[in-house]
Amino acid sequence: MPTMVILLIMNMGGVLNAGFEKIFLMQNSLNLSVSEVISTYVYKIGILNSQFSYSTAIGLFNNIINFLFLVLANGLSKKYTNRSLW
Repeated sequence: MPTMVILLIMNMGGVLNAGFEKIFLMQNSLNLSVSEVISTYVYKIGILNSQFSYSTAIGLFNNIINFLFLVLANGLSKKYTNRSLW
């Protein structure tokens, strides 16, 4: 049980990471409006449109949300199972 709790906490830090390569390679003009995720949007804005500051802000926001999920999962684990990372 402690290993499962620690793995859950660690995986909560990557909830919004959907796998950029798979999604980007499967996109085309027909499904682009519904298949856009944060990582592909950051790529298109930052690399293709050369808006580096905007794409950096979006990436930072994504990392902050992932960190909040990590802290929340750690806090809930500590409260209910008395096991946590810190």
